[in-house]
Amino acid sequence: MADITAAMVKELREMTGAGMMDCKKALNETGGSMDEAVEFLRKNGQAKAEKKAGRIAAEGLCMVVKKDDTTAAVVEVNSETDFVAKNADFQAYVTAVANQAVETDAKDMDAFLAEAWNLDTGKTVKEALVEKIAVIGENLNIRRFEKVTAENGCVVSYVHGGGRIGVIVEAETDVVNDSVKEAMTNIAMQVAALSPKYISTEEVSEEYKAHEKEILMAQMQADPKMAGKPEKVIEGAVAGRLNKELKEVCLLEQVYVKAEDGKQTVAQYLAQVAKENGARLSVKKFVRFETGEGLEKKEENFAEEVAKQMAGN
Repeated sequence: MADITAAMVKELREMTGAGMMDCKKALNETGGSMDEAVEFLRKNGQAKAEKKAGRIAAEGLCMVVKKDDTTAAVVEVNSETDFVAKNADFQAYVTAVANQAVETDAKDMDAFLAEAWNLDTGKTVKEALVEKIAVIGENLNIRRFEKVTAENGCVVSYVHGGGRIGVIVEAETDVVNDSVKEAMTNIAMQVAALSPKYISTEEVSEEYKAHEKEILMAQMQADPKMAGKPEKVIEGAVAGRLNKELKEVCLLEQVYVKAEDGKQTVAQYLAQVAKENGARLSVKKFVRFETGEGLEKKEENFAEEVAKQMAGN
């Protein structure tokens, strides 16, 4: 049995939003496994399903660069502190990394880091990164990149919060005009705001549905209001909740954030735009990067850090 520390309880609480004692119990029940403790809390209705098993915490910047209407790239570059993330030198560097990504043929990070740096052919991307770390005096990391090329349509981009979130949406369409591009930019804003996992319910795997159904069933069975209810009633309630959850995580089923009536779905909005422009129009792909997503942030106490530095002098 693993020793359950206060730090572990605190971490689980921040991950799930559950109470302190509930988190301690969950860790004890699961032998200290953080992932299993999250599942334990969800099954007992003590953790919100939409909470991710990881905190968005690391600093840095997401940047999107469009080469033209058919090609764009998004990158995430991390720094240790928000102070550096707001630094003009760092921001210029991230823009250069994004420009590198929009031209690259690399399929993974190793290949990307090994290629010639676009601002100095005498260096690789990795060597330029090491040099930038030395200049800024803080650890930096090119965490991820993705390049999107539209074959039958266009790409649009959107950056939110000064680089906290970067989005690319690829549209499949036979009409590319300002109206269509404006509509797809609205969809990119939707992706940034509501963070869908899938384009439509057709994309959702049976494995995902089965897993969520198991969680919901456990919650129903633990709900006193459902005690003694026939199995068919419980199964119906689970199916209803699952359908509601899928509408929240599937882009086309979400309520369009700019809908005047508060009811129009994204799918209905796209159909309206397609009709107005005499076009075939659909979302083929979207990419959403959020700075620090799933990364653990180093807890810092600025006063203590300064005191340490002064003591070392």
